[in-house]
Amino acid sequence: MNDYIVRATSANGEVRVFAATTKTLVEDARQAHNTSPVVTAALGRLLTAGAMMGAMMKGEDVLTLQIKCDGPIEGLTVTADANGNVKGFALEPQVLIGARKSDHKLDVGCAVGHGMLQVIKDLGLKDPYVGNVELTTGEIAEDLTYYFASSEQVPSSVGLGVLMTKDNTVDVAGGFIIQLMPGATEETISKIEENLKKITSVTDLLKEGMTPENIAEMLLDGLDLLIYNPMETRFHCDCSVSKVSKVLISTGADELQSMIDDGEDIEVKCHFCNKAYKFTPDELSALLQAAQQKGKA
Repeated sequence: MNDYIVRATSANGEVRVFAATTKTLVEDARQAHNTSPVVTAALGRLLTAGAMMGAMMKGEDVLTLQIKCDGPIEGLTVTADANGNVKGFALEPQVLIGARKSDHKLDVGCAVGHGMLQVIKDLGLKDPYVGNVELTTGEIAEDLTYYFASSEQVPSSVGLGVLMTKDNTVDVAGGFIIQLMPGATEETISKIEENLKKITSVTDLLKEGMTPENIAEMLLDGLDLLIYNPMETRFHCDCSVSKVSKVLISTGADELQSMIDDGEDIEVKCHFCNKAYKFTPDELSALLQAAQQKGKA
C-alpha cells in the first residue's frame, strides 16, 4: 500500500488517533499544479489533514478545508471524502520563500500569513456544517488544533509535515490527529501529554522509516493500543467533461453566445487538478442549444 491512513484507539476508548503517510499524494498534487517548495509544503499539509478528517466521516459525506489569507500564497482549498480521496489547490502556486534560519524548514507560516480557516462538512443534511476560526500561526497543524478545540470542542493535537528533496520533489509527507473523547481521565490526559513530548517532527519520524502504525503506537504508548484496518488515500479529482459543461452552461446564454461568436476554441481548467478541457464553437453551440431546450440557460 502506497499512501494510507490508520485509525487507532486506546483500549478504554478515551483517545482516538488518525495517522497517515502521504508522499505520493502530495507529489501528485505538486506535479499537477507545478507548485514551488513552500507551496507544496503548505498544500501538502492541508491535503494530509483533509485526508485524515475525511476518514472521520461516513458514506457520501464531503469535507472542504479552505484557508483565506493575506500571505503571498493567497489561499488554499482542499476537498476530501470518506473513501480516502482528496484534492486541492493553492491560489498562487509559485511563491518563492526560502527556509527559516532557525530550523532550516520551509516557512509555511510566512507564505500563508494571517487569515481565516473554514471547515465545511456536507453531511447530507439540509444545510452543511460550517466552522470558522482565525489562523493562529499559518503553519496549518496548529491552526487545525485550534479549530478542533474552539469549533468542535474536541481537545486535539495535530501534527503535519512535508519534506522536500534537493530537486524539489516530495521526500516524505504525512501527519497525525490525536483527540480526547468525552470522559477522558486526568491520568489518560497526562499520558497523552507525555507521549506528545516525544514527537518533535512528523517528517523526522517518517524519514527514519516509521509508519503510521508506529506513530500511532508512540502516541498511545501505555494505553493498550487498538489499530483498525488501514485506508488507502490518494490525490483524486472527479472532474469530467460533463461537469465542466455544466459550469459553462451556468455562465448563461449571453456569455455562451459570446464565446461562440468569437469563433475560437476555449480551454477550461479544473482548479483542483489543473486538467484542461477544450471546447470548439460547434460544441459550445450544442451545449447552448441543449440548455435552452431544457430551460437552463
